[in-house]
Amino acid sequence: MNRKYAIGVDYGTQSGRAVLVDLSNGHEVADHVTPYAHHVIDERLPHSGEALEADWALQHPLDYIEVLTTSIPEVMKQSGIDPADVIGIGIDFTACTMLPITELHEPLCTLPAYQDNPHSWVKLWKHHAAQDEANLINEMAAKRGEKWLARYGGKISSEWMLAKIWQILNEAPEIYEAADQFVEATDWVISQLTGQITRNSCTAGYKAIWHKQDGYPSEAFLASLDPRLEKLADTKLRGDIVPLGTKAGELNEKLAALTGLRPGIAVAVGNVDAHAAVPAVGVVTPGKLVMAMGTSICHMLLGDEEKEVEGMCGVVEDGIIPGFYGYEAGQSAVGDIFEWYVDEAVPAYVKEEAAQAGVSVHEWLEGKAALQQPGQSGLLALDWWNGNRSTLVDTDLTGLLLGCTLLTKPEEIYRALLESTAYGTRKIVDAFRSSGVAVDTLYACGGLPQKNRLLMQIYADVTNMEIRVADSKHTPAVGAAMFAAVAAGPEAGGYATIVEAAENMARVREEALRPNPEHAAVYEELYQEYVTLHDYFGRGGNDVMKRLKNLKKHY
Repeated sequence: MNRKYAIGVDYGTQSGRAVLVDLSNGHEVADHVTPYAHHVIDERLPHSGEALEADWALQHPLDYIEVLTTSIPEVMKQSGIDPADVIGIGIDFTACTMLPITELHEPLCTLPAYQDNPHSWVKLWKHHAAQDEANLINEMAAKRGEKWLARYGGKISSEWMLAKIWQILNEAPEIYEAADQFVEATDWVISQLTGQITRNSCTAGYKAIWHKQDGYPSEAFLASLDPRLEKLADTKLRGDIVPLGTKAGELNEKLAALTGLRPGIAVAVGNVDAHAAVPAVGVVTPGKLVMAMGTSICHMLLGDEEKEVEGMCGVVEDGIIPGFYGYEAGQSAVGDIFEWYVDEAVPAYVKEEAAQAGVSVHEWLEGKAALQQPGQSGLLALDWWNGNRSTLVDTDLTGLLLGCTLLTKPEEIYRALLESTAYGTRKIVDAFRSSGVAVDTLYACGGLPQKNRLLMQIYADVTNMEIRVADSKHTPAVGAAMFAAVAAGPEAGGYATIVEAAENMARVREEALRPNPEHAAVYEELYQEYVTLHDYFGRGGNDVMKRLKNLKKHY
């Protein structure tokens, strides 16, 4: 009997990756990355060159199609696999990444009439320019006692669907009116593969305030925000919402021809990148926190019951694994902070010495930083370079580095930044535990755990917990392929459930990272100092970060 395969496509912030996966064992047979031609659009619009305001982050939807038509043929070519043995395709995506579309599923930004309006474009997950709308949504929800607010840690984010839609309505009502629907990018790409919009329960639950029993927020609440929003759920968010692993449809002739796959194979409903990674590391039971680590971190956790946790991004029934409540929290910048430091703040001599040593600047800094002991530099940082997602849910907070002297070295700052992100994760773990949600073991996947062992050891020491690392470079894509196998079903050579798929396909490294007790003791002291700064600057003790940001807006 021939082996069967599925393709998982992982859409990140800067690029998309297709991975061909063996369904018998989860082995990644071939992979290919396609960088987005338009990158992140955060300074000027394509075509017109119009300048964007602060906190905008857009993308071009046709870049997503190019990933399919470039990377899928390439993995098929690399592998030599017969397309007849590929039984399904699944995708995962950053979220909330959303766009307005026409009745024919055309993105408004691809139409000449709308392409020069920034609100017609894809709003990437890290588009934070809807903070004013998010603040008002939170204020009104609290005032009205909306019960759904507690499911999102007491605050919804400017990154999410409702805030972004309301910003469009406030600033470009003509775009709001022209949009037949607002959809997650993951659901739009699925529509291009199948010809129909299918909304997935994961993004709807975590990013659009949808609940399995209660649906979207009520018309009365939406009208309290703006009378024009009253019918939003039944009109521009309309459509059935289906669970992960559901078959969204079959690959249509057009995309089959462009990708080299057979028409009619199963297409799974869309998913979120971090959520897809959970079964790919074998986590299908409570107590195991999965960190999808890259430019940011998403923290995913399963529970047996619905609890209220400060600052969580959401708790959704069946949101990650059927039969459990799926919790999500996150940090808005992690790898992005390290990249900022290397690109913008490292002195020239570091780059010269790294080049002479034949290593990257990151590797050079990691090597030097690994020679230091916890607390040796006298530095402490807050990890808010791109705002705070959990537990404060405030995009107006900014970064802080404390303790510099005239003797401070670049590698010391680098290590302090690594440590700051570990403190941010520890704060999230503490929030879950204090609310009665168990966290017993950490799992890590994504690019950072593969590249930076020092970082992962710091996380083990700061949290004082064991960390299991995924034995995969492309964990979310493998997870997407697993859901494709479930969508295809056993009759096609796939699986009946995602739990069954995980039993056969999930992989983690045998070696676990364990905390160093001496380092953990020092980091406990440093973490308490972090908490003091966290609460002082993040809970209203001193709003200097927000005042500085407001001054910046005048220029």
